[in-house]
Amino acid sequence: MYPLLNDMRIVEGASFIAAPSCALHLLQLGAEVIRFDQVGGGLDFRRWPLTDSGESLYWQGLNKGKKSVAIDLRQAEGRELAVRLATAPGPGRGLFVTNYPVHGFLSHDKLVAHRADMISVRVMGWEDGSTALDYTVNAGVGYPLVTGPASLGGEPVNHVLPAWDLLAGTHAALALLAAERHRQASGEGQEIRVPLGDVALATLGHLGQVAEAVVLGTQRPRVGNDLYGAFGRDFLTADGVRLMIVAITARQWTGLVRSLALDDAVAAIEAELGVSLAPDEGVRYRHRERLNPLVAEAVAARSVAQLAPAFAANGVCWEPYRTALQAAAQRCTPQASALYHEVEHPGGHRYPTPGATATLAGRERGLARRAPRLGEHTDEVLAQVLGLPDHEIGRLHDQGLVAGPTSPR
Repeated sequence: MYPLLNDMRIVEGASFIAAPSCALHLLQLGAEVIRFDQVGGGLDFRRWPLTDSGESLYWQGLNKGKKSVAIDLRQAEGRELAVRLATAPGPGRGLFVTNYPVHGFLSHDKLVAHRADMISVRVMGWEDGSTALDYTVNAGVGYPLVTGPASLGGEPVNHVLPAWDLLAGTHAALALLAAERHRQASGEGQEIRVPLGDVALATLGHLGQVAEAVVLGTQRPRVGNDLYGAFGRDFLTADGVRLMIVAITARQWTGLVRSLALDDAVAAIEAELGVSLAPDEGVRYRHRERLNPLVAEAVAARSVAQLAPAFAANGVCWEPYRTALQAAAQRCTPQASALYHEVEHPGGHRYPTPGATATLAGRERGLARRAPRLGEHTDEVLAQVLGLPDHEIGRLHDQGLVAGPTSPR
């Protein structure tokens, strides 16, 4: 946590990854985030992985440090409470992050009727409002058909990383900050829509893949574990450890060649082919069928203990393949990374929890905070944000319009 956005309050009405990660990024830079959910839990309250007691570690991860309010959004008065939270007055307020539909009780127009300078950030599927998730968007932009070995032919490979959700959440946070800065200067609010589909389509353009299709008229081939357009793939060591080794820059390539004592062998290939491999990553990719076996043989003759110091001395870019269990034990601990702190979350589970991703030089990152119980802050928020007296909060509880802290059971 960095105390940079302490004057901002974000209200979040959202589920799944993109919109909650947007608010999480802002929280870790100091903003207060109040999340409202349906009484009993929203769509993602019980998403896997689950603990033995039924706690969603997924939900905890995306909502750590947030305040939780449980409202019965099926009732008109409950929906009115959600709107009042999103549009509460004051500077640094009126900032709403959601993935609710464009039209409905949380539409931007409905919010503006309560606060003229409202800023709402809405994560969507496709720009036209049609339904989409990260994995369907990925299917629609071609990546599953260029992932995996050539032997698969036209069989798709779904990527396990929800890249468009994560990118959309990051872009939504950036857009919200830009809109809030504009509001400070002009007094004007904004409706911001961030469709996952647009994030994916823009990425195709940014990486030259739209131009590749239109200008060159080519379909990128499957190349298995080879790095397209450069030198890089997996190699197996003498002690059975699989490494990812990449040489994009000339320094990385010459360092790899030197580490593996391949100077003479590589020089012979260059002389035979009439090329220079160091200056151009594309040349290394074009001749990977000659280079891969050379590097594979050299790596297979050495253990990790032999390779690691040589790679470090020569600036080689590499990493052993790890399971999530291995990564959690070796890289995601307070001892291994300043990003992580031990935090006890609901259910009594204590585990390493990341704070703000960026490192701000000269500033203390601050400790990550635990995830809330669903509805843990209902009474606090109703009293402090909406100014409701105790008897009114009691009435809302009695009528089932709001709820206090609950477990997933």
